[in-house]
This record gives sequence, structure tokens and C-alpha cells, in this order.
Amino acid sequence: MSAESIQRVIPPKLMTTKLAVSFRLLLGLYLVIPICLVISLIDTLFLNGAIRDTLPSSPKHFLLLQVLLGTPHILASAILLSTNNDYLRFYKTKLIGMTVAIIALFGFGSLVIPYRILYLIVAIWTVFHVLKQQHGIARGICRLTDKPFYSLLGLSVAAGIMVYVGIFMKNNLNPEQAQLIWSISAILSALLVIATIFCQRYVTTGFGKSFLWANTLLVLSSFYLYSQEYYFLAILVPRLVHDATAYVFYITHDYNRHHQQPQNFIYRAAKRCNLHLFVVLPLITFLLTFILQQYGDAFFNLLINHIFGFEVRKAISLGLLGYFALMHYYTEAFTWKGDSPYRQFIAFKS
Repeated sequence: MSAESIQRVIPPKLMTTKLAVSFRLLLGLYLVIPICLVISLIDTLFLNGAIRDTLPSSPKHFLLLQVLLGTPHILASAILLSTNNDYLRFYKTKLIGMTVAIIALFGFGSLVIPYRILYLIVAIWTVFHVLKQQHGIARGICRLTDKPFYSLLGLSVAAGIMVYVGIFMKNNLNPEQAQLIWSISAILSALLVIATIFCQRYVTTGFGKSFLWANTLLVLSSFYLYSQEYYFLAILVPRLVHDATAYVFYITHDYNRHHQQPQNFIYRAAKRCNLHLFVVLPLITFLLTFILQQYGDAFFNLLINHIFGFEVRKAISLGLLGYFALMHYYTEAFTWKGDSPYRQFIAFKS
């Protein structure tokens, strides 16, 4: 979601006749921050780190995180775009162009570009996408100009990337490198706090200042949890806020588009099954994520081996889902802007 998507004015008739995104609900999603911090403190003070030791110690074991967060909202974005023919026609050129670019960079490019470089590209893009969405919404509420907005966004993304690298590459870092990553993260986090203090003077409402600090605390809490080796919680905090925010937009859009008359085969089937519009997209995407994560690679490998006599490893979990993720990062940068056909089905309330 972009700041422009919040700042554009929706016609009054849409505001009165359709479901609207609540800014208070979006701010309420940040309650995951104190919840995770309290869990870590209780675990440290009273449970001698039992929760930390029970949670996955390595991001490679975050299957539960991938099934519950990350992939479902990516698939939701793809379903929203691909099951509405008018959206496909509107963005056809961009989708084809980006597909070619992804194949070129991560397909043929992987033959000559080192894996760590490609990994770093994806890491930077992931963190930027997650934080740009949250800062974009906050910008519309806070009415920030370019300079404070990009200062906060830049520091948040830089600190977030360091935390991301420190967690997801911790097994490939020696002690000196790990300490360097932590030190850079700490400095960037401190600068982010200073920048937030400075930038809050441009925000005229208490609600806006709350949203401004919520995004800063999103990064700071991840840094703190990363420092305390609560890696699962450090990733959970921004993922949960980001993904839940995205679902608020997706569900609002789909309700407004389909509640009077279903416009695609998914919602026509849901209507026949008496499924409420609020549960259709989450139900499909969580179920599809579980199937693809658990059985996709094995089924595809079995099929290819049966037909062609050779194996293709991680074609679904890495290839297909990776493609959807990169397309999601790309399309979300423009599909919610003011000139997008999505916008006729989105309204906002304070």
C-alpha cells in the first residue's frame, strides 16, 4: 500500500455504501509488539529461556511461520489480481515484463551471479516491501512531506536489513561478522529513534504520532528480540503486522467488489457454499499454502520424474512461490495507487 493510496479522496457514495478500512484497526495490529516483548521478558525472568529454546532456533525451521505468515498473503495478492479479468487486462504489460525480468535475473542470472548476491537482493527487497507498506500508510495519516518520510523509511529499511541478515545468515557468519552486524543494527536503530523524535513535530494529531512511533517500534522491537536471540519473535512481529494489514485491504476490497453480486468463480462458488466473504480469501490462501509447502515439491518431482525421468528440486517451494513473492513485491507498489482499478473498491475511515 502506498501513501498516495491513503491520501486520495474517495467519493462520498463509496464511503457510505461500502466497507471501509479502519485506521484504528490498522494501528491495533501493532499490539503484537508489546505482546511479544512481554513473552520474551517473562521467559527471561521466570522461565530461564524455556520459550526461546522451544521456538525454532534457526530460520530454516520456520515452516510454521511460512504456513501462517508470508506466503498466504502473497498468494492472496496473486489471487486478487489473477481472478479478476479487468485487472489482468489493465496490468498485462507490466506483468509480462516483470515475469521476463525475474526469469532473466533469478533463472539465467543464477548461473553467473553468486547465490549470496541473489539472496541479498531478495532480502533487501523483502524488508523494503514490508516497511514501505507500513510507512506508506503512516505517511497518509501523518501527512509527512518527502524529507521526513524518506528519512524514516530509509533508516527503518537499513536497520531492518541488518536484523534480517543477522537472523537469516547467522549460521554463515563468524563471531566478528555477527558482532559487526549487531553493531550496525544498534547504530541504525538509535538513529531511527532520533529521527522519529525530530519528525514527530510535523505531525499535528496524537493519532498520527502514535502511528509514527508504531512503525519505529516495529523495527526497534525486532532489533531487541534479535539481540536476545528470540529469532522467531523478531521475524513474527513485522510479518504479522504487515500480513494482517494486507489482509485488511484484500478482504475489504473483495467484500466491496463481490458482496452484491459475485464477480468471479471463487465468490460464486463461495456463495453457493454459504461462506461469508470475510473468510473466503484467508481460507483459500492458508489451505493452498499448506498444500504447496507440504506436498508441492514432492508431487511436482514425482510428476516430472515420471514423465521425463529426472528430478527438479524445490520447484514449488523455491521456484513457484519465489516467483509469486517477487511478483507480489512488484505489483503491490502500484496496484493500490489512486489510478488503479483496485481503488474503486477501497474506502477509509478514521
